Amino acid sequence: MESNNRRNFLKTGALLSGSTMAAPLLGFNKVFADNKSNIATTGLAANERVLGTGKHSLKVSALGLGCMSMTSNSYNPPRDKADMVKVIRGAVERGVTFFDTAEFYGPFTSEEYVGEALKPLRNEVVIASKFGFKFGNGKSTGGRDSKPASIRKAVEGMLRRLQTDHIDLLYLHRVDPQIPIEDVAGTVKDLIKEGKALHFGLSEASHENIRKAHAIQPVTALQNEYSLLERVHENGTLELCEELGIGFVPWCPIVRGFLADRFNEYTRFSEESRFPQVPYMKPEALKNNMPLIDLVCQWALRKNVTPVQLSLGWLLAQKPWIVPIPGTTRLHHLKEDLGAYDVKFTLAELTEFRSAFEIIKNEKSNHHRSNELKITNDRAYPPSFTSHLLTSQPIHSSSQSLSQYLNQHECDAGFSYCCN
Repeated sequence: MESNNRRNFLKTGALLSGSTMAAPLLGFNKVFADNKSNIATTGLAANERVLGTGKHSLKVSALGLGCMSMTSNSYNPPRDKADMVKVIRGAVERGVTFFDTAEFYGPFTSEEYVGEALKPLRNEVVIASKFGFKFGNGKSTGGRDSKPASIRKAVEGMLRRLQTDHIDLLYLHRVDPQIPIEDVAGTVKDLIKEGKALHFGLSEASHENIRKAHAIQPVTALQNEYSLLERVHENGTLELCEELGIGFVPWCPIVRGFLADRFNEYTRFSEESRFPQVPYMKPEALKNNMPLIDLVCQWALRKNVTPVQLSLGWLLAQKPWIVPIPGTTRLHHLKEDLGAYDVKFTLAELTEFRSAFEIIKNEKSNHHRSNELKITNDRAYPPSFTSHLLTSQPIHSSSQSLSQYLNQHECDAGFSYCCN
């Protein structure tokens, strides 16, 4: 019966792909409207984008390379340093100029890999790293620390490990509730004046804190989770970035391989793997999210690309100042990722794709509620992660604004299954 239902869905999807829906759905125009920010979009190569505005702008490749997965504190077993250096340098050879790391990754080893790989290419690339966690005896202690003195100590360590005299984009990894965001922004502002950092970024911060920080030191980029599966930031965050002229850097754009059509409800992971800790990697969630994979695969066939390329291409089509940072430890996967540059959507196709997506959501919502909070280790997830398809509906309750939701649930350094 289940396989029949899936075949019926594929037939329905095929019919949908043959015609364009007449009009965008509610909320669609806000996401796909013309670029209203003053972020530069002209004079760039096809594989280039700009984060931020004016003197706070930063030109990068349209896809960056996330380097978290290269270390032991990620979803992969430890990788050989020499092999990862080859991957990073191979990315440069293929036109990637934007590399994302953090002191937390390893901890510290990801920065060491990036530093060794990019030292001879330093003037050709943009390096982003992040501070904000507590460490003891070379290990993360699970807490946050953004005291000014701690930030300065973290940056000195970054510069040493990255073998450079400056960090192009310095992110606050997670907001420290004990330290006013204005103090953090002020410290980074001083580091920029000293030349140790060039630009300021935030990750998973509330709208209120973004505004407060931006008023002290203009924010060049906001790094949050965003993908076809996780779309809560379409409910206000992207609009805020557009208003303030802040670039947006999606982490986990392929949902740890889920959008590559690599997993299903029969997938089982080893005891050492961290994947079982991820809510949407549980068998029930994988089963109930398969209609999204079916839709992605249909459109990948239609565009003659892979599901990964389709998913990354969709993100690139949202705004000209969005720069995803897929991670990989293999050059052939990197080459596949870069094929997303060739994925083109017309506005009619984007409307059609989202309309088909909404049909899936509506079918699921007949059986499940999708707008209630499920709180997991200080990060909020909707029931859709564990019971059905994640939708574009806000993942906060209807009585909360998105800003209120983010204020209460800014990501915590201690959540166990991910920390990008």
